[in-house]
Amino acid sequence: MLQGTRIIEIEGLGPAPFAAMLLADLGADVITIHRKTAAAITADQSVLDRGKRSITLDLKDPEDLATAKTLISTADALIEGFRPGVMERLGLSPAACHADNPALVYGRMTGWGQTGPRAQTAGHDLNYIAQSGALWYASEPGTPPITPATLVGDIGGGALYLVIGILSGILNARATGQGTVVDAAIVDGSAHMMTLLMALRQGGGMSMERGHSLLDGPHWSRSYLCADGGHVSVQSLEPQFYAAFLEKLGLSDDPEFAQQHNAALWPKLTARLSDLFLSAPRLHWDSLFSGSDACVAVVLSPEESAQSPHMAARQVWHHPDGNLQAAPAPRFDGKAAQINAAPKRGAHTMEILAELAKAGRQDL
Repeated sequence: MLQGTRIIEIEGLGPAPFAAMLLADLGADVITIHRKTAAAITADQSVLDRGKRSITLDLKDPEDLATAKTLISTADALIEGFRPGVMERLGLSPAACHADNPALVYGRMTGWGQTGPRAQTAGHDLNYIAQSGALWYASEPGTPPITPATLVGDIGGGALYLVIGILSGILNARATGQGTVVDAAIVDGSAHMMTLLMALRQGGGMSMERGHSLLDGPHWSRSYLCADGGHVSVQSLEPQFYAAFLEKLGLSDDPEFAQQHNAALWPKLTARLSDLFLSAPRLHWDSLFSGSDACVAVVLSPEESAQSPHMAARQVWHHPDGNLQAAPAPRFDGKAAQINAAPKRGAHTMEILAELAKAGRQDL
């Protein structure tokens, strides 16, 4: 879908390379400028680099910096994930890049954003979603919020919003010839995602007190432990789905369970369901609710997910080179999803330099 679009990525960690990978999955020509010397926490070959091309440059070396500028001048968009000011000190500020490429979409990925009291301080996914409000409901009443996988912040509030910003900027640049700077901050994106819950609050469905809201308080919206140590998720929100849930459990005629929205009964009914689900292993519950509209699903690890009939039928998970990873998403009609190989650092250095030389972009 993005064939003919070129993205230059300055090597970084977390959400920035994930955003660039997503654009590569969608067909963009993503060229990653890797450091000539890999950091201790950076792999020589990363799943996040799949479908990209790699060139190694030292941006503190004048000749390599000139090569980077030339590459950026050929691009539709740039992705960088440094603290504010780093790219400016390297000589790759938005103003410098726009001087050579006015239509460039300059994508900046940070946790705190380009401005604000915390802009120059360090942080990680958990800190960002803690400040944005997105961590608030991740706990039972009276307990500290759990540390979720780095999806809500780094990926959801960060990488995906950067991709949206870049694609929007490219559309605008193609219409106007004018590029832009995308300030993608994880605190902004993760707070924006909370708008759905704030909409529920308008209707009385969300409370600022944990354990008392429509999605984190009821017995029909939580996960339960099974006899074998596995877990099952239940979220039978709508009346017809809740009725299907009760029917499968033989509880349709129970007067207490009939009161789905009686918040005073939620703790008691949660305890009853906890005992019930503990009476049988996960496989039993998977079989019982299979094919129903009860909105129940067992909790799977990524490896188990790859073996799930539904996920396997959709060919979601793959093991290229022994590395478990998911196929590109979303899907497009008539186009098969394809996982491209991840290059080793610098694998395309000579190829890319030759392309620049052939195009007359640099005296090499």
